[in-house]
Amino acid sequence: MTPLRAWILVAVAVTGVSSSGPITAGTLAPVIAIVFWRNLAGAGVSGIWALFRDRNGFRRMNWRITGLAILSGLVLAAHFTSWFASLRMTSVAASTALVSTTPVFLVAFDLARQVAVPRAVLIGVGVSMAGVVAITGVDAGRSREALAGDALALFAAAAVAVYMLAGTKVMRYTTPAIYTLIAYSACAAVMLPAAALTHTPLHGFSTRTWIEIAVVTVGAQVLGHTLFNVTLPVVGATPLALAILLEVPGASLLAWAWLGEAPPLAVVPGALLMLLGLVIVTRARATREPAEVTETGAP
Repeated sequence: MTPLRAWILVAVAVTGVSSSGPITAGTLAPVIAIVFWRNLAGAGVSGIWALFRDRNGFRRMNWRITGLAILSGLVLAAHFTSWFASLRMTSVAASTALVSTTPVFLVAFDLARQVAVPRAVLIGVGVSMAGVVAITGVDAGRSREALAGDALALFAAAAVAVYMLAGTKVMRYTTPAIYTLIAYSACAAVMLPAAALTHTPLHGFSTRTWIEIAVVTVGAQVLGHTLFNVTLPVVGATPLALAILLEVPGASLLAWAWLGEAPPLAVVPGALLMLLGLVIVTRARATREPAEVTETGAP
């Protein structure tokens, strides 16, 4: 694959994942239903790939690794449900920006494990957190619901960090296709009792709603993350991680076009400050842990 073709595919992938926030915020489908169908389809794609291309990867699995992959899927379910709920409580711009703070939580986990963290990374975290404070300060002035949406987006970002760390361990023993097959299946499976307990329908939607679920599933779950993994060896970990941050302005612009939701001007400075900090963190961590972005949590 040529670099030009790889970057074209990256652009397609960024567009795909950028569609997740605006469509999820605007669709009438329940959050649990979106999570269920999105991950069921993702598990189907991973399962087909694993069946025909990665059969040997199943032989390297054991109960401990399988259990970790299942746990990862449950954490992924927590990420999706909290972020999708956030999108309906605050602006798409604020929610998408805050859910992108996963690198900050990875640094926090490093500090908790007493792993040495470069000064540049800490500076980037500080800049990002200043942006987070600015965004949440704006939403606190808007409504309690918007502030609660910010908190859910941050929780979703922390969940993705756990998902990535678990995935990194699992994929030492198996392939990404088998890992995502198990994780996505676990995520979809836990939505079934959640739907039953909350009396949430998983079918019977309008044609438009099914189209919106399909667009989110294909755009973000299947096409977006698949192309990120395909282009990683050509583009490189750090450039790809920085490109993924374009989901924030991409989602904001799509929300403007799809929902007529213009990004709140008061949120823009905080979002830009937060993105600047994430750029610093990503670049500073690149030489030490380049593999961390191979499994993107961006939704």
